[in-house]
Amino acid sequence: MTSSLAASENLYGGGMAGEAGVAHLRWAGNLLSARASRAVEAGILEAVGNLAGVVAFSAFDVGDHDAAARCFRFGLWCAEQGGSWELRAATLADMARQAMYLDNLDEALSLIEFAHVRTDRLTATAHAMIGVVRARLLAMLGRHLEARADVDRADSFLAQRQPESDPPWLVYYDEAEHAGSTARALTPLAMAEEQPGDAAERLASAIRLHSDAYPRSRAFSRARLATLHMAVGDPREAVLIGRQAFDDATMLHSRRMDAELVKLARECKRHHAIPDVVDLSELIASGSSDV
Repeated sequence: MTSSLAASENLYGGGMAGEAGVAHLRWAGNLLSARASRAVEAGILEAVGNLAGVVAFSAFDVGDHDAAARCFRFGLWCAEQGGSWELRAATLADMARQAMYLDNLDEALSLIEFAHVRTDRLTATAHAMIGVVRARLLAMLGRHLEARADVDRADSFLAQRQPESDPPWLVYYDEAEHAGSTARALTPLAMAEEQPGDAAERLASAIRLHSDAYPRSRAFSRARLATLHMAVGDPREAVLIGRQAFDDATMLHSRRMDAELVKLARECKRHHAIPDVVDLSELIASGSSDV
């Protein structure tokens, strides 16, 4: 059930997965009242908590932040009751992502620091993932050198990754996801230095490495690379990538993706004398009421 919902979300955005997921989560939550051995009970709590995390992120993706927060809190409770340190860390990282999106940076910092409790229980992949979330937050706070150091540490952890030892909720975090996520942490530094640099290279790697099972992730990376080039790189290259991102976005029901295109459209204003840039801006405006 959880795998199917997660696959749907990655393919089409959070819309359909969120609507179906709430009903599935309500049904699954009833299992927690069943009598079972401690081992079975822990397994049920972990499974239900994993489902809650997928439903929560689907709600986050379509902009239903209240529902997302409720489901994240329920998933966190399941992880803690079941003694699943891995699921606890992953849920706190997702909660930090939502807090960053809503510009609640102090809350995000607290959440990601809590995720580092009992890191001895985490796989190398989990270390890399939560380290990159922290790096992105530090970058948003202007602490670029610390963010760079966290990215370097996360790279080292990813090099030690053993996918067969990862829990199911970390299947998505592969080389492609890591490249795109680290690029987000490095983008504020690229903007400050006015050079696309390493952030652009990592985004290009993410676009190349993402499989067809993750078109939403590829669309995010394309939109972010186009925005970076439009801001401090080659605007004509940005147009080519941005048009691909826009085409990708037409297949998604994702408010977060819409927000990425809005950012791209804003950066287009830097180059109002270039007709192709103007055309891209108008194309984005035609497909979004938020621009």
